[in-house]
Amino acid sequence: MRFLRGEDGQGLVEYALVLVLVAVVVIAILALLGPSISQWLSNAGEWFRQALSS
Repeated sequence: MRFLRGEDGQGLVEYALVLVLVAVVVIAILALLGPSISQWLSNAGEWFRQALSS
């Protein structure tokens, strides 16, 4: 089974590529939805602030 010796690092490279792809997708989603998420969190914080003060 000498032909399998060079394939040990290949799996690590594939996992790294998948991790990079997931990171790029997450960054793209946050870049597109960032303002909406920020506004939603701001509204939720204001609602909690009003609910706790009354």
